[in-house]
Amino acid sequence: MASTLTYSAILEHKPRHFLPEDFKVTTWETLEPYFRDLADRPLESRSDLEQWLKDSSELEAVVGEDAAWRQIRMTCDTENKDLEEAFTYFVMEIQPQIQPFADQLNRKLIDSPFTQELDKKEFFTYLRSVKKSIDLFRTENIPLLAELSVSAQQFGVISGKMTVTIDGKEYTLQQASKFLENPDRTKREDAYRKIQERRYQDREQLSGLYSSLIAKRHQVALNAGFSNYRDYKFVEMGRFDYTKEDCYAFHDAVKKHVVPLVAAIYRKKREKLGLDKLRPWDTEAEPEGITPLRPFQGGTELLEKTISCFREMRPFFADCLVTMKNMGRLDLESRKGKAPGGYNCPLAETGAPFIFMNAAGQMHDVTTMVHEGGHAVHSFLAHPLPLSAFKEYPMEIAEVASMSMELFSMDHWHSFFDKEEELTRAKEHQLERVITIFPWIAIIDKFQHWVYEIPGHTPEERTAKWISINDEFSTGEIELSGLEEFRKYSWQRQLHLFEVPFYYIEYGIAQLGAIGMWMQYKQNREAALDNYMNALALGGTRTLPELYEAAGLKFDLGPDRVKTLMDFVEQEMAQLG
Repeated sequence: MASTLTYSAILEHKPRHFLPEDFKVTTWETLEPYFRDLADRPLESRSDLEQWLKDSSELEAVVGEDAAWRQIRMTCDTENKDLEEAFTYFVMEIQPQIQPFADQLNRKLIDSPFTQELDKKEFFTYLRSVKKSIDLFRTENIPLLAELSVSAQQFGVISGKMTVTIDGKEYTLQQASKFLENPDRTKREDAYRKIQERRYQDREQLSGLYSSLIAKRHQVALNAGFSNYRDYKFVEMGRFDYTKEDCYAFHDAVKKHVVPLVAAIYRKKREKLGLDKLRPWDTEAEPEGITPLRPFQGGTELLEKTISCFREMRPFFADCLVTMKNMGRLDLESRKGKAPGGYNCPLAETGAPFIFMNAAGQMHDVTTMVHEGGHAVHSFLAHPLPLSAFKEYPMEIAEVASMSMELFSMDHWHSFFDKEEELTRAKEHQLERVITIFPWIAIIDKFQHWVYEIPGHTPEERTAKWISINDEFSTGEIELSGLEEFRKYSWQRQLHLFEVPFYYIEYGIAQLGAIGMWMQYKQNREAALDNYMNALALGGTRTLPELYEAAGLKFDLGPDRVKTLMDFVEQEMAQLG
């Protein structure tokens, strides 16, 4: 049965009513009058308040989109000093001037008697978030937060310069990772060691950067009245619906119900490759004679094949990517000087987000593309909401949007693979990745709890703790002898530790949600996609449990739920052979 949902990926230009159409963010002096207008404007009725909210939202969207573009352009070309300076100027000269006004406007909203007349259901999560921001605001944190924004970007600058030479040709580390799929084990090992050695060269610089970030973040927490940055960050991120104890329960559930499954996957891989011992450079390899999957060549082909895949699921999904293509909102291929990683950046005023990634022609690039495509669909679905603040949804639902798309799309990957055997291999690869990522998520999250609970730790203590947490979640199936030095610093490849602290367990929570969505999809495809779209269209206007409920899911991180979902994935993998 076809869906009756009527969402459109056509973005109509909404004229500005508060700022001039041609206004661009340049200096604080040109921006300040608009903030002062909002701060000084009398609110004498509910309609005054509603107009004030619309004007605040417009200003927020214009400023937010400008800031986002500065960061996007800088990550696309980390070697361009002008782009870095434009980003730094905003963060150091404009953002700190906005923050006191933002606090003033938040207080004005909460103090207005007409706020009580707003729709309680629609405004509940927004007002809860505003009260949280008021509670956290401290003038002395303004320069610290500005410094942190600039410092965190140094990770991308350092990493963007990392290249290795293989067979006489220079590659970024993302491009070089394709050699880890090479049937020739010697070539795999050579590529692996070169990648690790290149990272190892910058270990002291990255370790020093991280220590500096930890110290500043701890001071932010102390200034705001918290004993540690973890407790501050839980509040700042709006984790109203789960606690640090729920995170610990998740770690334990992964140890109990996921690690054994990962061990079985690695055993099967070792047997398939005919090896006595599985080494880190073997996990992406195929047996001799089986060519590595090469689902596309170049960013243009990746995009076209993804559009075709999305169109089969729901034409709306494809239309979102087409709109982005027409608006120049994609930078997909890896190149020197480009920051690592991948993201979908919502752009609040114009509505079409920006997808950034480092494609090198591999299978995991397909996963990244459909993942970021899921985020993009979420951006489009939430864009029609009346206020910018309503479009700021929790990360735990944002990642359900992206990870569900990975799983939904698998049945339509013949866009990428002509042969049934290759399609089956691609699905196996995806499901293995779904399972094997859980221990890493738990490791990164558990590591962060320790790092910020004991902020005065030495680099040596940090290394020892990192190794001990890794050992806790180890399957014992991968032989690591001779690689001990690389292992000590393997945390340094995780962008989130530097740039978005504590944003990582969301992937685990959302992966559970995505598997739940996929179970629905297997039972009733159209109903599952309807639930998916309806939930995402709510943006951030509902609590996390309510958003999960709208998607037909239960918000549950406990061991029983984890076991049920792992059993389901294991059955699906068994059917693939």
